Amino acid sequence: MDLDDWRSRINDFDEQILNLLNQRGHAALQIGELKRQQDMPYFVPEREAQVLERLAALNRGPLSAEAVRAVWREILSASLALENPLPVGYLGPAGTFTHAAAMRRFGTSAHLIPLKTIADVFEEVERGRADYGVVPVENSTEGPVNVTLDRLIDSEALITGELTLEISQHLLSRAGELGEVKVVCSHPQALAQCRQWLLAHLPDARTEEMPSTTAAAERAKDDPVVAAVASELAARTYDVPILQKRIEDNPYNTTRFLVIGRRPVGPTGRDKTSILFSMKNEPGVLYSILQPFAARRLNMTKIESRPTKRRPWEYVNFVDFEGHRDTDDVRAVLDEVKERCQFLKILGSYPAA
Repeated sequence: MDLDDWRSRINDFDEQILNLLNQRGHAALQIGELKRQQDMPYFVPEREAQVLERLAALNRGPLSAEAVRAVWREILSASLALENPLPVGYLGPAGTFTHAAAMRRFGTSAHLIPLKTIADVFEEVERGRADYGVVPVENSTEGPVNVTLDRLIDSEALITGELTLEISQHLLSRAGELGEVKVVCSHPQALAQCRQWLLAHLPDARTEEMPSTTAAAERAKDDPVVAAVASELAARTYDVPILQKRIEDNPYNTTRFLVIGRRPVGPTGRDKTSILFSMKNEPGVLYSILQPFAARRLNMTKIESRPTKRRPWEYVNFVDFEGHRDTDDVRAVLDEVKERCQFLKILGSYPAA
């Protein structure tokens, strides 16, 4: 077969795929109507996770499993939008890494709502104005996002999902070359993640802190001597050329994001649970609380302490571990932990990233 033959065959495949996608869309509309009649939620995270994992397991290539998940997440997003557009709040403005995380998690067909602060995201979910919210919780270079942890202490919202996003910082500018850049602006965390590169390549440029990477992109859009440290999404959103790609000092820089919602998520077979607890100031009490996890061979993936901000030197401990709260082993461990600590809050069980 020559090139034209292969292209003709691909055209045939595309027509078949389009026909099947629209058949799937009609089926989604029928499912949406049944859900409406039975007052059921339109979006069920555990069902989505099972669909994606099933297809990834069936995949025999040459497409990678991650590519299959990405394609089908967009298909699921578009199908859900036919049933009922899903309102999702995220830490804005448009073009931030949290925006990119929200698109990766819910697809581009979701109704994505940029919000000014992490507290605003929690409030929109708690008040029912957004079904879900996406917030950053920790970065592999800069550590925890304390505002998110503090909100989890008192919020009624549940953790319903997680995802990680590789953070690639780019230098955005209308300057023709690096030597024309006089000012580099961005969010303080973004500037910190690129400090060594900036010192090596733009030693004479002045740095300027901005409230967000996207605010920096907006500034660089109209001033050719100004460069912004921001994402590729910000470059596309605000139409600023990328002068230099990947200027972050740590090539393994990754941020973990949480998805918050109001409805508990059922087990998928590959889950994680997050809790927080407080304890008495006594010898051996932390060992006593953690011992049931080892006894039941439940793998803890994170433990972190935060001040309660209510009394000096009073702390709460955040723990993530593998398993779902509705399984027997996890239920037994949580019962033991509750007996040994002063206060226990289950933040949520959700599909592991």
